[in-house]
Amino acid sequence: MKNKKILIITYYWPPAGGPGVQRWLKFAKYLPEFDWKPIIYTPENPSYPLLDESLMKDVPENLEIVRTKIWEPYQLAEKLNKSNKKFKAGQFDVGNNQSWKSKLSIWVRGNFFIPDARIFWVKPSSQFLEQYLKINNIETIVTSGPPHSMHLIGLNLKKKFPGLKWIADFRDPWTEISYYKHLKLTKRSDKKHRHLESEVFKNADITLATSYTDAENFRKNGANAFCITNGFDETDSNAQILKHSNTQTQFTLSYIGVLEQLRNPENLWKVLDHLLKTNSDFAENFNLKFVGRIDDKILEVIEKSSLKNHIQNLGYVSHDKAVDEMAKSSLLLITNFPNDSSKGIIPGKIFEYLATGKQIISFGPNEADVSKILNETKAGKHFGYNDFKEIENFILEKFELWKNGNLLDNTQNIEQFSRKNLTKQLVKIL
Repeated sequence: MKNKKILIITYYWPPAGGPGVQRWLKFAKYLPEFDWKPIIYTPENPSYPLLDESLMKDVPENLEIVRTKIWEPYQLAEKLNKSNKKFKAGQFDVGNNQSWKSKLSIWVRGNFFIPDARIFWVKPSSQFLEQYLKINNIETIVTSGPPHSMHLIGLNLKKKFPGLKWIADFRDPWTEISYYKHLKLTKRSDKKHRHLESEVFKNADITLATSYTDAENFRKNGANAFCITNGFDETDSNAQILKHSNTQTQFTLSYIGVLEQLRNPENLWKVLDHLLKTNSDFAENFNLKFVGRIDDKILEVIEKSSLKNHIQNLGYVSHDKAVDEMAKSSLLLITNFPNDSSKGIIPGKIFEYLATGKQIISFGPNEADVSKILNETKAGKHFGYNDFKEIENFILEKFELWKNGNLLDNTQNIEQFSRKNLTKQLVKIL
C-alpha cells in the first residue's frame, strides 16, 4: 500500500534545541511504520534560541524537507535591549526585573507582531504551499505552534482548499498561556489574538493538545480537540541503561532545561536553604545541579543563600548529555507556571524523567495534569508554590532512602508515553 502524505509545517526543526523540536521530529520518525509519509516544511534561515546538533541523528535519512527563507525582527529587538533574546523562547523579565527597555520591547512584541514575530513568514509560505500542495497531491497538513503564526499558514491553506485535512497542533496554548497576560496588550490587540485563535479552532479539522486540560479547554472554545501528550523515545534514551544505577556520591537534585522567572520555585530554594543551615548531614551530601539555561536573576538570588556552595551549573548541553545527567541524579525537579490557567501544561521533559525511573518533585498549580501523571506512574509528588513543610518532609524522606541505599526506581505504567505508542494514537485520529 502506498504511504499517505502528510505535510508538517513547523518552525522548530534540528539543529534547533529544546523540547519544542522533539514532538514532530519523533512523529516523523515513526509515522512511516504506520503507512504515512511525512514531509517537513520549515524555515531555511531561522533564529533559534537554542541549538542542539545531536538531534540531527534523529532525522530520517530519506525524509523530505522543504525550506524557504524567513525574515524575523529579533536582530533589531536585541539591538534595543540584549535581554530581548529571551523572547525567542517565550521568556520575559517580570516585576522589578523589568527595565524601561524591557517594558517597551514587550509592548512592541505583543502589539505589533500578532500573534508573534514569525508573522512575516505567513504570507510567502501560504503562497508557496498553495502550489506545492497541488503539485504533490497532498491532502493532509499539520501546523505546530507556538509560534502560532504556523497556524495562520494552515488557516490560509484551509480557506484556499476546503477539502484539505488540517491538524492544528498546540504544543502550548495561545491566549491561555501564562505569559500572555505579560504582553501588555491593548484591547484591540487582545481582541485580534482571540479572533485569530477562534478562527483556527473553528476551521481546523482536528486540534491537538499536549495535555488533558488544554484539550478540554479547546473543546469549550469550539475546537474538535484531542490530547496526545509528549513522550520519551526508548531508542535514544541512555537513561534505560543507567536507570538502575544509584551510586551517586552525593544526593543530587537536578533541573534539566530552561528555567525562567515565571516558573521559579522560590519556596523550594527557601526550603533547601533551611535544610542546609539546620541539617549538617544533608549539607554534607547535597548537590543542586542545573543542566540548561537558568535565568541570571534566579541564579543571583540562589547564590546569595546557603545553596551557593552546593550548585553545579552545567549550562546548555546536548540532548543525549542531558538524558545522561537525568539518570545520574537522585531527584528530578520540574516546574510550571503558578496560576490555575496553567494546570494543563505538561512540560515535555517529564516523560524523559519518567523513563529514567527517578523520583520527581514538581511545582505548579493545584490539580495540575502533571500531578495526575505522577500519581498514575508513582513517580513523585506535586506541590504548590506556597507549600513549605510538605516539601521539606518529601525531600528528607528521599534523602534518608538515598543515604540507606534504598532510593529505588519504581515508576509504573509509563509505556503509554513512548513515542511509538503516541504515534499510533496520532494515526488513529488521522
